Amino acid sequence: STFTVTATDGSETATREYTITVQAPVLLEYLVVAGGGGGGGQVGGGGGAGGMLTGSITYPSSGNVYTVTVGGGGSGQSSGGSGIHGTNGSNSSLSGSGLSVTSTGGGGGGGYQGTRTGASGGSGGGGGNSNYSGGSGTSGQGNSGGSSFSGSWAGGGGGGAGAAGQSASNNNASGTSGDGGDGSQSSITGSATYYAGGGGGCTDSGTTTGGQGGGGNGGYGTALSPQTGTANTGGGAGGSRDNPSSPYRGVGGGSGIVIIRVPTAQYSGTTSGSPTVTTDGSSKVIKFTGNGSYTS
Repeated sequence: STFTVTATDGSETATREYTITVQAPVLLEYLVVAGGGGGGGQVGGGGGAGGMLTGSITYPSSGNVYTVTVGGGGSGQSSGGSGIHGTNGSNSSLSGSGLSVTSTGGGGGGGYQGTRTGASGGSGGGGGNSNYSGGSGTSGQGNSGGSSFSGSWAGGGGGGAGAAGQSASNNNASGTSGDGGDGSQSSITGSATYYAGGGGGCTDSGTTTGGQGGGGNGGYGTALSPQTGTANTGGGAGGSRDNPSSPYRGVGGGSGIVIIRVPTAQYSGTTSGSPTVTTDGSSKVIKFTGNGSYTS
């Protein structure tokens, strides 16, 4: 906008014109997904999905640094143990002017020995061994894991961002028993995509599937190895079903992801950490699969 100032001092009058440029506020949209939980070993529950948070803020268009941390997936059972539970995934975060968001890592699946209950997290891990409960999810980020079955070697499914993990039934051979909970969809990139699916629990004869959004399928001996959570989705790992000497002792959850979307007209081009930057319509999509930052 332009305005004029006129000042009079005795017989002299001075006039000066001023121009003020006001920067339009910018809408920043975000998706923050934490790392998924590792699967339990020997008679293992599925790993819970990493917590998932979405939202937006309005901020002045220049000079703000937004720092990104992307959490890794939790590990499966380490070597040398007997049915140890999976570990939790790591948190992901996005912080800067007017914004502080942290998603919680997914809970590890319960195992045959040690911790048999699924761990709590962004979404909870499934219960391991026999008749153990799943872990709880974090409100607004994910859901609880399912319980293992008391009458057979079957693990509960890990929770997902969109649904709880299924509890196990006899050998996990029927219906959706022991499946991982589905994740939730986000269209921040321009296309609807699932993130944060839970891992399937182990099975003793049937099959279990991971939830939509990167959850790994459950395992059964050497015939059906458990699947890891998909990288950069926050998916939980599938639980393992095997003896202690087998290599299938539990696998890792998928790493997380952070995505920022801003109008192309206000995109600064200043980033660190080598994110992938694409254009969708009139917006720039900045996708982080590792730590970094964006400066507005």
